Amino acid sequence: MAEEAVIGVLMLCPTSAYLERLISTRFNLIKLYSPRPAAQSHSKFLQLHAHSIRAVVGNASRGADAGVIDALPKLELVASYSVGVDKIDLGRCGERGIRVTNTPDVLTDDVADLAIGLGIATVRRVFEGDGFVRSGLWAKGYAPLASKFSGKSVGVIGLGRIGSAIAKRAKAFGCPISYHSRSEKPETGYNYYRSVTELARDSDILFVACSLTEETHHIINREVVDALGPKGVVINIGRGAHVDEPELISALLDGRLGGAGLDVFENEPEVPVEFFKLGNVVLLSHVGSDTVETCQAMADLVFANLEAHFSNKPLPTPVL
Repeated sequence: MAEEAVIGVLMLCPTSAYLERLISTRFNLIKLYSPRPAAQSHSKFLQLHAHSIRAVVGNASRGADAGVIDALPKLELVASYSVGVDKIDLGRCGERGIRVTNTPDVLTDDVADLAIGLGIATVRRVFEGDGFVRSGLWAKGYAPLASKFSGKSVGVIGLGRIGSAIAKRAKAFGCPISYHSRSEKPETGYNYYRSVTELARDSDILFVACSLTEETHHIINREVVDALGPKGVVINIGRGAHVDEPELISALLDGRLGGAGLDVFENEPEVPVEFFKLGNVVLLSHVGSDTVETCQAMADLVFANLEAHFSNKPLPTPVL
């Protein structure tokens, strides 16, 4: 495939050194984030490489928006190093006939594991307990009691791959499972709720695992938070914009909500400083799929989609 030597693949942001090496073995890797003269803007950089770039690689934080797509007349494929594609302008890709791929399945277990870990860490106050020991307070008395995780009523928003994996794990802890999704899934045997608010009202711990769409933007709002109540807990491993962060902070400060475990935020990597002062919140830096094994599997899948497209073979994981 001698032609591949001149195919430009634009990587929008750092993802994986392993993936960079893979792409470099078969394509001309062009990195938008590489050091360049300060005066050279992204738009000028894209203009410089516009006629050689035929594929773009992004991730959950940075995707091919309309500006990037319109700047690249030769673009044929957008490959996302994530399962979510909300950062990609799918409408513009469809208009141009640009293919889109993602990396489903390979990250399901890691994200579900982390979701349960966040749930346990939040209700059992694991990080508060760690600080209690490290500060030497144990010698002066016992840490405040936490709540149990096993047997809690669990609600899952979005019963797709990851939501189903979360439900399976929570069920192993003896938790009754309920869910809200675009359609009912009777085969699961879980309780289905058409209303997120009603689901929250009957849940002790509410996991957010749905795709980010216009309908699910700020799906965790004041009404849902108040339905969960002062003993309820929100765990978000979906997207930051699923949660109305000012409302969540207000509820936590006022005691209207019991706690939260958050791996994602609306304006990453910026995190509202109010969260830092709250002991009933566990914060992570969007690391749900960030294990050595899964990052390699995701990179392999991105590369497999690139190779398949430019070899005129079926895409392993097409979105569009």
